[in-house]
Amino acid sequence: MAVSLREYRARIRSTESMKKITRAMELIAASRIIKAQQRAQAAAPYARELTRAVSAVATFSNVEHPLTTEPEDPKRAAVLVVTSDRGLAGAYSSSVIREAERLAEKLREEGKEVDTYISGRKGQAYFTFRQRPVVRSWSGFSDQPTYEKAAEIGQALIAAFNAEEGEQGTVSAGDEEFEVPAVDEVHVVFTRFRSMLSQEPSAIRLLPLEVVEGTEKPDESELLPLYEFEPSAEEVLDTLLPQYVQSRIYFAHLQAAASELAARQQAMKSATDNADELIKKYKRIANQARQAGITQEISEIVGGVNALADAGAGRD
Repeated sequence: MAVSLREYRARIRSTESMKKITRAMELIAASRIIKAQQRAQAAAPYARELTRAVSAVATFSNVEHPLTTEPEDPKRAAVLVVTSDRGLAGAYSSSVIREAERLAEKLREEGKEVDTYISGRKGQAYFTFRQRPVVRSWSGFSDQPTYEKAAEIGQALIAAFNAEEGEQGTVSAGDEEFEVPAVDEVHVVFTRFRSMLSQEPSAIRLLPLEVVEGTEKPDESELLPLYEFEPSAEEVLDTLLPQYVQSRIYFAHLQAAASELAARQQAMKSATDNADELIKKYKRIANQARQAGITQEISEIVGGVNALADAGAGRD
């Protein structure tokens, strides 16, 4: 019993140490999520207005631009999957990967080949372990996204979209150059931050641009807007569309960062609560073992005393 009691006490100490770690990680995630949420909210108006501006130019310019023109027979699609660099966030990464798998299966059913682009080490590990090809991957910034990284990802996807069928698009990233295969569509799968308790995996199509402004007939009392483009609608689109793609990718990463921290806070809170329950269980079992040991010792003492008494009475 004494050995068993020592084992339970060692388990209690190790569980208490684990509880301190999970509690600290919960507090760190809670402190960071406020800033991540504020960054996502601050970027939302710019992303929304830039989308409206690009949609307005595409709607009222009557210009056929490569980034807004629907291909007649799309054969290849690029899918960017935004995951996390670190674990201990519950089902955060696995949920977005499942959403990406559903999207890829849907695209294959439509007769399209799928090129996978990965952001985050968890996605890299998932595809590497299953020996699935990945065109390009980025990592090291999932909890603190930067616009520079989003711009690099956007340049790679735009180069793939602008490349001629069967050819390669060339992308320059600092001192490095790499090639990406041509695609007809570009999709992004990320986790949308709804609230501290709700994060929703989402898939959106970035390219070709889906024009949403001007599709409904305006009210009779509403005046139609008039647009003038300088120097030309083509040059305006050439400037706006890359910024649109990069801002949408950046906004997706900001949403994903807030979702990752929220998921980690929930997971660490659950781990802390489970550690509390486990400590209570081990303490109860340890107390029972200690009481059983004391009872056994008392029984042995009483038995020894009775044996000595019986032996003395026999000699008399």
